[in-house]
Amino acid sequence: MTLTDAIEIKNLTKNYKDFTLNKINFSVPKGSIMGFVGENGAGKTTTIKAILDLIKVDSGEVTILGSKAKDLPVELKSQIGVVFDGSNLHDNLNLKNINLVMKNIYHNWDERVFYEYSKKFQLPDGKIIKDFSRGMKMKLSIAIALSHHSKLLILDEATSGLDPMVRDEILDIFLEFIQDEEHTILLSSHIISDIEKIADYVTFIHQGKIVFSESKDDLIYQHGVVRCRKEDVSTIDRSYIIGFRENSFGSEVMIRNKEEFQKHFRQFVVEKTSIEEIMLFISRGKERII
Repeated sequence: MTLTDAIEIKNLTKNYKDFTLNKINFSVPKGSIMGFVGENGAGKTTTIKAILDLIKVDSGEVTILGSKAKDLPVELKSQIGVVFDGSNLHDNLNLKNINLVMKNIYHNWDERVFYEYSKKFQLPDGKIIKDFSRGMKMKLSIAIALSHHSKLLILDEATSGLDPMVRDEILDIFLEFIQDEEHTILLSSHIISDIEKIADYVTFIHQGKIVFSESKDDLIYQHGVVRCRKEDVSTIDRSYIIGFRENSFGSEVMIRNKEEFQKHFRQFVVEKTSIEEIMLFISRGKERII
């Protein structure tokens, strides 16, 4: 692990009866937002639970903020804010109760910050969690994660269940959070537009394996889509092709190394692409070349 990585994962493996997290390798640079994407069941939550040492893995290791995840000192644990897809708080608690509970859990709990976020997120002061909407519960979890001076946020579907305006507000808060170069976010999400808006890096997991972990800007810049006749696909050097799909109008081909491709195949127009489109071309197995 380098001093510039907040998280490093090496050869992480976890076997279940019907699923394997297969030798996962990626790192999250300090001071950045890493978008962690993949279809449902791809292994995102399993990976996050392994990072947090919530499940026993079969092999591999995880390093967080310079220490092994299995032996993370209490001081470092208190610097990690975690949000899962769903509330893990007792239904009968209200904001005042939660504040008292968290004071006893985190030595660095900041009551002032907690109530500021509660007000900002318009969380009802008198209601118990049982009466909160799904969106309110998610905003509460995010408020808690941000209220004990975390250096690392690990967020599993933290923007799901939120309406677009609130999601936008939360994303702005995440961007504000990482203005401090010591702060880092690992954000798992199926809402790819959120990832494209704020992430510096993207890690794509598919069927328990890491397909890529790269700079978001490089990914979008280096990939493109060629729309051509079906018979033209065979004229393209296979080394440039990630995948293709056919329709009644012809073929769409996802290519990599866009600049180099354009030098060799000037007859084709390469259109801009997106993270979501790259994922779709890769994940549709029967249409994959690699």
